[in-house]
Amino acid sequence: MLDIEASGFGSQSYPIEVGVVTYLSQRYCRLIQPEADWRHWTQEAQDLHGISREILLQKGVPATQVCIDLNNLLNGQTVYSDGWVVDYPWLIKLFSAGKQQMKFRLSPLENILSEKQMELWHDTHELLCASMDCTRHRASCDAELVQNVYMQTQHNPEKLSSASFHF
Repeated sequence: MLDIEASGFGSQSYPIEVGVVTYLSQRYCRLIQPEADWRHWTQEAQDLHGISREILLQKGVPATQVCIDLNNLLNGQTVYSDGWVVDYPWLIKLFSAGKQQMKFRLSPLENILSEKQMELWHDTHELLCASMDCTRHRASCDAELVQNVYMQTQHNPEKLSSASFHF
């Protein structure tokens, strides 16, 4: 699973953090150093993820390095996003800035969900979020939550309760 946090919403926004959790539970999370022409910033987005532009300038990793890392980790795989409609354009913007070709494919999570999983998704998400104490809205935390919801709805679709979650 892959998740991206961004500078705002809309076409002028850009990726500021990428998080991945693999099927082997490997985690990757990096703040992304803004490119010189990446200027769009909204307080609304910052309030959501809690990352300031100053932090990105101090601790962000250049786009090229983030792209190389993602390609090394995900080479040849299909990776899923529950926010594909926004994550995919941000990923394209990242790889364009990093002057790299993506060596993996990003696909909408809905492509692998059964009808039953879709029915259970919202309630399972809410229960897991409560049990995991989801106070941070950060890329790797969000990717891990989505992966856990996916696994729970896949393995325990007939009876979901907060007591039935297995991590």
